[in-house]
Amino acid sequence: MAFLSLLSAVFVITFEQLVQWHYGPAGIAGLLLLAIGAKSRNATCSSVGGVLLAIMVAGPALT
Repeated sequence: MAFLSLLSAVFVITFEQLVQWHYGPAGIAGLLLLAIGAKSRNATCSSVGGVLLAIMVAGPALT
């Protein structure tokens, strides 16, 4: 059980660092809003985070 918790924590931290490196502070803000919204079951907060991340990912294709 402890190994599974450690493995998931390493995965989350690695994913967070990858998003921060690739998308900067706006990507971290979107990821944070999405995580907070999902944890608190707030649809508005998670939707804003999801839209922000989608805009960050699709941004180069839209220009």
